[in-house]
Amino acid sequence: MLVRRRQQRELRPALRRKSRLSPLASLALRGVLVVVLLAIIVTVHWVDRKGLHDLVDGQVSLGDVLYFTMITVTTVGYGDIVPVTARARLFDTFLVTPIRLFVWLIFLGTAYDFIFRRAWDRWRMKLIQSRLHSHIVVAGYGTSGTEAVAELIRRGTPPEAIVVIDPRASAIEEAEEAGVNHLQGDASRNAVLEAAAIARARAVIISAGRDDTSILIVLTARQLAPNALITVVIRSVENEDLARQAGANSVVNPVSLAGLLVAGATHGSHIPEYLRDLATAEGKVALVERPVTAAEIGRPLSAITTGVGMRLYRNGRSHGYWEGETQSLQPGDIILEIVRGTGTGNTASDGK
Repeated sequence: MLVRRRQQRELRPALRRKSRLSPLASLALRGVLVVVLLAIIVTVHWVDRKGLHDLVDGQVSLGDVLYFTMITVTTVGYGDIVPVTARARLFDTFLVTPIRLFVWLIFLGTAYDFIFRRAWDRWRMKLIQSRLHSHIVVAGYGTSGTEAVAELIRRGTPPEAIVVIDPRASAIEEAEEAGVNHLQGDASRNAVLEAAAIARARAVIISAGRDDTSILIVLTARQLAPNALITVVIRSVENEDLARQAGANSVVNPVSLAGLLVAGATHGSHIPEYLRDLATAEGKVALVERPVTAAEIGRPLSAITTGVGMRLYRNGRSHGYWEGETQSLQPGDIILEIVRGTGTGNTASDGK
């Protein structure tokens, strides 16, 4: 769904450009606009001062015009100076009143942009950070990152338990539509990862688009989150070992994986379909990794009842279901099994 939405957005390109105005220049521009609007009102009031009447001394001076303009624009007036001719009243009705509303919008917008929004954003960021525990950080929201987030959500991960980091504003907009937490910035910087509460994250997915950037993010993430499970997308085979040395627990090479699937299809057209069925949460079957339970200790891998045991991990080494090590499960073993999926699948498979 997220990929389809992304494709639809790409069909409606939006022309954007970063504003050249600094916050101070933007504030000055708004101030100049207010002064120009006030000058217009003062000028018209002064030219048509005979349409005004001062209840105090009966004379309307330039000071009275300035006073009347400011009071009229900022409030509804005190009644000491009033328009008495039809032309003056029409001018106040159709020009001064809209300008009054516009000036107030400028004041309120400026206060929101420079005071309230920043304070609100800081407070909201602290609130979100305080609630982030055992979450998943996704560094890079390109094609791989988008697919990863979509699959995580399909597998039951709440969107609020996912934090997306990307330097591109367009990617952040898409992450916001997905309902996940998002942070625009460079994930290789300590401050950005710390803002994502990476020290409390249970997993980190890195897909920065460039191998050198991804490996740098792995180094930074491993330093800040020594216990997190880090998975990185690497596109060059030569860089896979570097990624592991940097601290990645898992390295995924989409180019090599695609080649394996294509080669597998030459030996059977259903092989790629079944592998995809295993990988997605919408398939008829699913591949699950879990620790051995107390009730399973001492029993063979083939005797587990939760699924079909395919592989056993013991002391960092893998053992196939046909090897002797799988004949007696031990405490600390990790089981890789095929279980029944929650979806209907899109293959011709019917289980195993």
